[in-house]
Amino acid sequence: MLRMTSLAFALVLSCAPGRAEVRLASAHAIVVDEATGEVLLSKDVLTAAPIASLTKLITAMVVLDARQDANERLRIEAADLDHLKHSRGGVPVGAVVSRGALLELALIASDNRAASALARHYPGGIEAFHLGVVRKIRNLALESTLIADPTGLSPHNMSNAEDMVKVLRAAASYPEIAQITSKRNHEVLVNGRSRTVRNTNRLVGAPGWDISLSKTGYTNEAGRCLSMRVQAAGRTVIVVLMGAVKPSARKVDATNILRWLSHEAPVQTVAAHRVQRRFAAHIGGDGALEPRRTRVTASPLESRVATVEPVDASAQPRDEPTESPAPAPALAGE
Repeated sequence: MLRMTSLAFALVLSCAPGRAEVRLASAHAIVVDEATGEVLLSKDVLTAAPIASLTKLITAMVVLDARQDANERLRIEAADLDHLKHSRGGVPVGAVVSRGALLELALIASDNRAASALARHYPGGIEAFHLGVVRKIRNLALESTLIADPTGLSPHNMSNAEDMVKVLRAAASYPEIAQITSKRNHEVLVNGRSRTVRNTNRLVGAPGWDISLSKTGYTNEAGRCLSMRVQAAGRTVIVVLMGAVKPSARKVDATNILRWLSHEAPVQTVAAHRVQRRFAAHIGGDGALEPRRTRVTASPLESRVATVEPVDASAQPRDEPTESPAPAPALAGE
């Protein structure tokens, strides 16, 4: 068992000697081969951190598990406003929207009011919704996940990269979630009028990307987060990035992961060069870690410590803030 202490701006583990090293700006990251469970890249995967609107994947699963009428029309109330961070935008108070459209808005546009309304109209109300979340966390064996609200605005919504892989795997089994989150743009009806919303993950539909499930997240506490299911180099991989400081850093991380999987040289920004120099100066070298091939294994949360188990290779068979349904100021909780 190899045990390593995570350092700021540490290199990600690579799975094959001879490949270019991958430096990630995200504080926490993991890339997993969906078919084999093999961890291809990882960085501080056990440390729990705020997940912002990645929460909405769990919210969507709990709502869909209730099997309520997708065509039932629900009203946005003042209770659905952001009373924590006082962000603006989203479905207007008083608007009447079908449950199905609210789910679409919550997932593709990361609309916080839509997510709140879905939770309020859960059978038995908001308290019953929270009990449903607890059951979902238990059923998915999420060891480091705590959900305090359905939107992700609360800094107490916490998880780690390993748990988020489980969330992505589970969400992929819901056709509605996969279909909604893999669209670049979508038309929804709000008060009977059609509105176009754009996916908060600008990589969806972009040239060179084949994304079959996606969710972004952003709050000041969480930084820029991204989780997605991607086809790359002939395989399906699950990618989780958490805690990037800037949207551009998150986008560069995702791009470099895709290029690494395709055996292409990474792109690098001027800022990345500066980070690399500072990190190298701090540790007295280039910060390279030994390449490892690993597989996800269940393990308890260890603060700032990642446990990695080597695996015998021969045994292996948007970066922009949230948009509301109509042009509106940016929201917290992308």
